[in-house]
Amino acid sequence: MTNTDMPSGYELCDMPDGEFTRALGPLFIRLTDNGPRFAFRAGSKHTNARGVVHGGMLMTFADQALGLTAQRALDTVALATVSLNCDLVASAKPGDLIEGEASITRITKRLIFLKGTITCGDAVLLNASGLWVRIKPSP
Repeated sequence: MTNTDMPSGYELCDMPDGEFTRALGPLFIRLTDNGPRFAFRAGSKHTNARGVVHGGMLMTFADQALGLTAQRALDTVALATVSLNCDLVASAKPGDLIEGEASITRITKRLIFLKGTITCGDAVLLNASGLWVRIKPSP
């Protein structure tokens, strides 16, 4: 990756998230007063047969944006997705910068409730809400 590939105001996200998210490509993060904002650059590997970013990829990114927001807020990776509800609103194409942000709406002893939005420029691509659970850390 060159410096020109890095979206302005972002840096490489170094939060621990396993190997699964390699399919997104480099994940970027920008810290704001409202919490972290995440991004990835859509490529041809993210498209469906119509040549637009596959809805499943946007849902995967939503899972990452909401989950990483919870991890950062609670300072733990000992969380797991319980439920993720997504509404696809619009599409994106290769080369587009896809951004996501989330906010925690409620925290209980075991559960974390979040909502989030995935965007491309001013266009909303996906709205999401989800529920994460605190789990016992793996040895």
